[in-house]
Amino acid sequence: MSRAAVRYAKAILALAKEQNTTDVIFAAMQQIKDTVASSKDLKDLLNSPLVKSEIKKSSLKAVFANSNAIVEGLFDALVDNKRVNVLPNVAESFIALYKQDEGAQIAVVTTAVPLNAELEAQVLEKVKALTGKEASLKSVVDESIIGGFVLRVGDLQYNASVASQLANLKRTYEDNSFVSQL
Repeated sequence: MSRAAVRYAKAILALAKEQNTTDVIFAAMQQIKDTVASSKDLKDLLNSPLVKSEIKKSSLKAVFANSNAIVEGLFDALVDNKRVNVLPNVAESFIALYKQDEGAQIAVVTTAVPLNAELEAQVLEKVKALTGKEASLKSVVDESIIGGFVLRVGDLQYNASVASQLANLKRTYEDNSFVSQL
């Protein structure tokens, strides 16, 4: 997530709390996330530098016609600040912040290959054992970790990746070779 997306999401959440509309905005953000994810045309529109800002704004308001004033204000702010391409990330960030605010937590597990359902269940059990709370799982695939996994829950991070172990081994080797040369 980009920092800008998180800032917009925090601002929207604060405004929604102020107006007692967090549940409505949460539903709208889920709809935005799902709609943008399932529509290549909408993604292309949001990311295109050739499409004029007013067309982007009117298109968003047409696609999400029954939106709350806060969501429409978000569309306006993103388009006016030329940040409309981060809309899906704002929606994801809002959803995560909302769930966090409601007491739920999100565990992010990064692996070199996609997890199967059995491994996802094991990871969720481990998260519950570590934190004492249920969590939802967000799986990220990053081939650069070579193997193993990186688990992040809130401020906790557990790095059991092969890349991390190789880096530690390299540091140890470099430290020892430096000491032996003295």
